[in-house]
Amino acid sequence: MDESLVVVCKPEGLLSVPGRGDDRQDCLIARVQQHVPDALIVHRLDMATSGLMVLARGESVHRQLSKQFQDRLVDKRYEAVLSGVLPDDEGMVDLPLITDWPNRPLQKVCAETGKPSQTRYWVLRRDNEKGQTWVSLEPVTGRSHQLRVHMLALGCPIVGDPFYGHAESQSGAPRLLLHAAQLALTHPLSGARMCWHSAAPF
Repeated sequence: MDESLVVVCKPEGLLSVPGRGDDRQDCLIARVQQHVPDALIVHRLDMATSGLMVLARGESVHRQLSKQFQDRLVDKRYEAVLSGVLPDDEGMVDLPLITDWPNRPLQKVCAETGKPSQTRYWVLRRDNEKGQTWVSLEPVTGRSHQLRVHMLALGCPIVGDPFYGHAESQSGAPRLLLHAAQLALTHPLSGARMCWHSAAPF
């Protein structure tokens, strides 16, 4: 934390912002604002996803950081465990996504009306005995549930995913095994490139 921004590690199971209803008011931004009242949300993580988030201090910094996200100048890396063994060591998933309105908040691949969506992936290790793959994921775009749907499209849903996983991928998993492990951006005041890392808790 400094005079411009706050970087925190969100636990899984916590909303980034308040939800609907009195029972969904506990969230990351509310907790941070108890200690840093001028903190503002710049981006979000799914409730089930853990990992790094940056918050702006004040409206001016919020505009600057939001523009970095909008212009894809923020580097984000995630780590995940997939159900299945990926054959390729690295690759790019380029599949357009759109909300599956009858089943929202689920997303789906749709060539006709989907928005362009790209995810790069690298295999970190494979466990052939368990039938699992540890991967590093870089979302080139930032669509809702993008990483989860793109891994499903490869035939290897993220372990513990209640939305896109199958019974085998959820078996014995206490949570969604997806973690925002790295975040890099340009400091809004100094102009220095800064990078933060957080080890995956699984």
